[in-house]
Amino acid sequence: MIVTSDQELKIVFAGPMGAGKTTAIRAISDTPPISTEVDNIDRALCDKESTTVALDYGQLLLQDGTAVRLYGTPGQERFSFMWEILCGGAMGVILLIDGSSSAALSDLRTYAETFHRLNPNQPLVIGVGRATCTDGRQLDEYADAVASRGIVAPVFDVDVRQREDVLLLIETLLCILEAQAPEADHAAG
Repeated sequence: MIVTSDQELKIVFAGPMGAGKTTAIRAISDTPPISTEVDNIDRALCDKESTTVALDYGQLLLQDGTAVRLYGTPGQERFSFMWEILCGGAMGVILLIDGSSSAALSDLRTYAETFHRLNPNQPLVIGVGRATCTDGRQLDEYADAVASRGIVAPVFDVDVRQREDVLLLIETLLCILEAQAPEADHAAG
């Protein structure tokens, strides 16, 4: 599938509450994002003021004119029914993980398996924020954790507040799609 300027792409940002989905979309969106943030009543799970309960939405316009629709899922499992809804028609998923959380590896496994199960052919890119190890060992551990479950996904250390870091995740996802294009075109011909 070659992306042309008259196309629109849909990318989903997923991950546990507090991983930075809303922040990432705010950092990258060319338009003011739409958010369904409400007061967080589950402060024991994640100590933050507000949380997404339906979705976040933003838009990025690529240099060739392609519109990239950015959807953020709610992170709490009680809103998991939205995950499948939001993933419908998506070109890929960017999974964000809070590397400083004691549940980071468990969260990674759970969310990667869930989104892989929703659409096994959908590319997945993983961004780890607040990573606590600067020499790459922690990222290797994350990559090994998903690979052990048969999921192929690049893993990056990111600061979701930085536009360049979020762009790296999106560009990687687009490169994966581009790399898959010759296979799809060849198979169709």
